[in-house]
Amino acid sequence: MCLAIPVKVVKLLDGDQATVDVGGVRKEISLALVDGIAVGDYVILHVGYAIQRLDPEEAEKTLALFAELGESMGASPA
Repeated sequence: MCLAIPVKVVKLLDGDQATVDVGGVRKEISLALVDGIAVGDYVILHVGYAIQRLDPEEAEKTLALFAELGESMGASPA
């Protein structure tokens, strides 16, 4: 199963590259599939590529749900 996640662009790099924040971890990704991305934008990240710009409110909501899911999975017995 593949998962696409919302990430925040923190730095634009040369070419079609950017640095994003993925849960506190910085990762370099490709912006080749989307146009007009700026620092502070949220994008959907899938296998190293930004595939769509995302509304900031929707991104924050989705990230909060992922955090809640992670907490509940960590609290459940193995």
